[in-house]
Amino acid sequence: MESESYNLLQLPKVTGPPVEEELSQGEKRKYLPPTSRQDPKFEELQKVLMEWINTKLLPEHIVVRSLEEDIFDGLILHHLFQMLTGVKLEVEEMALTAPSQRRKLEVVLEAISRSLQAEERQLKWTVEAIFSKDLLATLHLLVALAKHFQPDLRLPTNVQVDVITMESTKSGLKSEKSVEQLTDCSTDQDQPAKDVFDELFKLAPEKVNAVKEAIVNFVNQKLDRLGLSVQNLDTQFADGVFLLLLIGQLEGFFLHLKEFYLTPASPAEMLHNVTLALELLKDEGLLNYPIDPKDIVNKDTKSTLRVLYSLFQKHKLKESTDSAPRGSPN
Repeated sequence: MESESYNLLQLPKVTGPPVEEELSQGEKRKYLPPTSRQDPKFEELQKVLMEWINTKLLPEHIVVRSLEEDIFDGLILHHLFQMLTGVKLEVEEMALTAPSQRRKLEVVLEAISRSLQAEERQLKWTVEAIFSKDLLATLHLLVALAKHFQPDLRLPTNVQVDVITMESTKSGLKSEKSVEQLTDCSTDQDQPAKDVFDELFKLAPEKVNAVKEAIVNFVNQKLDRLGLSVQNLDTQFADGVFLLLLIGQLEGFFLHLKEFYLTPASPAEMLHNVTLALELLKDEGLLNYPIDPKDIVNKDTKSTLRVLYSLFQKHKLKESTDSAPRGSPN
């Protein structure tokens, strides 16, 4: 971040920063300058999300006209969450007072966080931010919902905007300018449309079990020294523990018990483990295909195979090469 003085009069009236008295000392708030609001990709992101919400809520005859003005009270989020998950929340349908609206929003956001299996520190939104019509926080929330419940929704890639953070200090208001990333940098061109496992599951499903058996044998050879054994590839890697221990054995990592959950007791703890494992593999340059950690937690066979094959490919093939006889073939 770079500090700079900023002409407060440049900010749009509807979201302009408050006078100094409206911020308590030490409090920070984010604001979007006009150039960010007018950015074509930023506007396109709002349009795509609004169309997605309106399509989902069409059966209930609910229409969203502004993400900034229509999301804050929890009503739209309540209906959207129920439509996406089928889960009925015990909240009042029409909250008419500010306190009741905030209570409803809090219940809905708690349910969303559980459904996303996200830890609080990972969230880029809060009840207070959504309730105060913070457009950035609202967009982060909606992007997370869309990616989780409809991953095939084509969101504009690499949407980032300049943000002004205002802070009240003893000497007055200070501002910092930063860049906030709203959607992933990757594009369709950056990611392979399909890989060997897409072809395997589609064209030769009868060979899937043979591949799984080969990988399980390889894994058990490595985990045997820890006194561990894998019987079911589809389920035993979902909590990330075996995956982390396997990576540690193969890549020579020592993971302190404080870094992961040895006996994860919740989906959030499982997600933490798997995310850590994938980050380690990325750091080693072993993942050639984008993997969503939630897919591993949700016991998606194809995603689990992709991750394990990245290790199998490096270490099993290396062993085969090392043990191969030297010299030219006859």
